[in-house]
Amino acid sequence: MSNLETLPAWQALWERREAIAETSISGLFAADPDRFERCSLELDGLLLDTSKQPVDDTTREALLALAQAREVAQQRDAMLAGEPINTSEGRAVLHTALRVPPEGAGWAGRAVADEVRHTRERMIELATAIRAGQRTGATGKPIRHVINIGIGGSDLGPRLVLEALAPDADGPAVHFVANVDGVELARALAECDPEATLVVVVSKSFGTVETMTNAHEVMAWLRRSVPADDVLERQMLAVTANLERVGELGLDPALALPMWDWVGGRYSLWSAVGFSIMLGIGPTAFGELLAGAHGMDRHFAEAPLEANMPVWLGLLSVLNGTLLGRRSQAVVPYTERLGHLSAYLQQLVMESNGKSVDAEGQPTHLPTAGVIWGQTGTPGQHAFFQALHQGTDVVPVDFIGVARPVAGERGDPLELTANLFAQSQALMQGRQGEHLSVARLCPGNRPSNTLLLELLTPYTLGALIALYEHRTFVEAAIWGINAFDQFGVELGKVLAVDLKPALAGAADTDALDGSTAGLISRYRAWRG
Repeated sequence: MSNLETLPAWQALWERREAIAETSISGLFAADPDRFERCSLELDGLLLDTSKQPVDDTTREALLALAQAREVAQQRDAMLAGEPINTSEGRAVLHTALRVPPEGAGWAGRAVADEVRHTRERMIELATAIRAGQRTGATGKPIRHVINIGIGGSDLGPRLVLEALAPDADGPAVHFVANVDGVELARALAECDPEATLVVVVSKSFGTVETMTNAHEVMAWLRRSVPADDVLERQMLAVTANLERVGELGLDPALALPMWDWVGGRYSLWSAVGFSIMLGIGPTAFGELLAGAHGMDRHFAEAPLEANMPVWLGLLSVLNGTLLGRRSQAVVPYTERLGHLSAYLQQLVMESNGKSVDAEGQPTHLPTAGVIWGQTGTPGQHAFFQALHQGTDVVPVDFIGVARPVAGERGDPLELTANLFAQSQALMQGRQGEHLSVARLCPGNRPSNTLLLELLTPYTLGALIALYEHRTFVEAAIWGINAFDQFGVELGKVLAVDLKPALAGAADTDALDGSTAGLISRYRAWRG
């Protein structure tokens, strides 16, 4: 695949970049009263409004030409067909197969579909027994608490979903432990009855240092606290690809749920990694979550490029981040239920597309993924919105709102939604006037997208998450990078293993750089 900057379609955009940056978004509305209708897409209770972007008809056609030149549709079809598009690791990428209805043949064929269906049936059977009190702890107490131990994709996805769907939760309380510093673990253990707690350990290798450190701490807690020899076999469940390691630690391999190498961690909440989700909200709601994601998958697969939600989100991200140099993006949900969305998207986007070489191992000469960050509104309005409105950097924003609040929840939905719509309006229009002091002026013409959900349900949440997954894929397709490896994650972890002996005083620091050696020396002195 040729470098992006050599493509005529990219060069056409590059030649217009200054004109695009200076395009008046308010002027586009003045010239086209129907702009909102032409720049909005709707699918199954999810509305995407991209009208507040600096995209006129010429830019729109140039972006579509870029998608065609980069063969976005062909790359999408190769992923869905199960071709090994993760070329650096020789793997297929089949998270979409996890969402196919049980009766479907699957995107990648019957064999994968049967494997997914079998695992889903096991999850449903086990979750139903635990939620009904038929499968108890080692002393006969029903399970009332679940501790999910994982990190990265084994934590962020389930954590996001269970917070977002808390009103639907009718099962055991789920606690999440990811950090190895011990704080999350101490908080979780303090809230749990050890005889009524199931521990779900999620690790593909069953050797992830952070996860296994926390797992060993919980194992010791269970042994100390539960008067039963089989407590680990009864109250610890592994989600992993390494069954041999499960048995070595005294857990029941027959109880383990599988992970597959064709599902990356940040795309895995739809798999057995989401077992804690199923325990919390039940198999039916989990099935609706999958159905929402599958609905977005079908839209991505079948809608023409010009009417395809993920395609437009991806193209606009490349337009702002790569063409116009706007190197960060804020994600601002106007509901506390989506408080973990920005953290989830940080991993999804930055771990997938934070690359400086293309899929063929050649350096990329244009910027790839920028920084994803954010907070819920309205608190964010009293934190970082000042910089959004008057700062020197133009930061594109994805605003996310929910039209109908959950029944019984307090709060003023009109106040919340008025703030949501007002902020995107203010970013676009700015504030000008001869009567205003310079300090009060806001330049405006700052881009945003608005995603409006009719209601936050398992279905619409599944569609929303899948939308961002596919947006990330489109970005990678345009940049020509592999979104599905993450070798940069490994380096610091490897070095940490080498540094532990020096920190403990069992190895010298002569071969280390001066900064690391100095930090270790001060750490050891302060630790005594």
